Amino acid sequence: MSTSAANTGRLLGAGVRALLVLTLLCGVVYPLLVTGIAQGLFHGNANGSEVEHNGKVVGSELYGQTFDLPKKDPDDSDEAARPDPKWFQPRPSAAGTNSVNTQYSILLSGASNLAADSKVLKDAVVERRRAYAELNGVEESRVPVDAVTASASGIDPHISPENAELQAARVAEANGLDTARIRQLVAEHTDGRIAGFLGEPRVNVLQLNIALRDLIRN
Repeated sequence: MSTSAANTGRLLGAGVRALLVLTLLCGVVYPLLVTGIAQGLFHGNANGSEVEHNGKVVGSELYGQTFDLPKKDPDDSDEAARPDPKWFQPRPSAAGTNSVNTQYSILLSGASNLAADSKVLKDAVVERRRAYAELNGVEESRVPVDAVTASASGIDPHISPENAELQAARVAEANGLDTARIRQLVAEHTDGRIAGFLGEPRVNVLQLNIALRDLIRN
């Protein structure tokens, strides 16, 4: 009996020591090591790819956001928000706490999961196309696909160069600027394909609007 109790005690002791050692290694040393490497070699990425302007964090390179007019009533829902014509607008978003969320009031990332033949999706696209054409003063046939469809993540910060260029005239007029200069700004902030062949050319809306703000103030 005493031998059995002694063996049990040794096993328990070994288990406790293993628990403490593994907790120290996996719960303290490893996280600190990985965090240190990330902060040292990939500081910006490790902190959410934050975008700073005039010493303030204004967003993330990886996360889309809206540029809306102030609400007439603070109690109005996000769906009642209206896009500010002075700024380039992002693509729609279907992420959030509901199935239709164009205002990037997002608690989670994801798509609408609506089928290609969904009437809800079709009606949403038709309305988005109408609203985009009205806002930018273009024919509905010219509205680009990314202006009426949400990304798979729901937080895509980019739009296509075609989308940005179609918004240029409206942005220039709203700010009293030359349209050619705004189109030049779009060209300057158009990123090419990754490694020259992956993906499509794209424009980061936040970075473009930051450059636009600087242009307005200068």
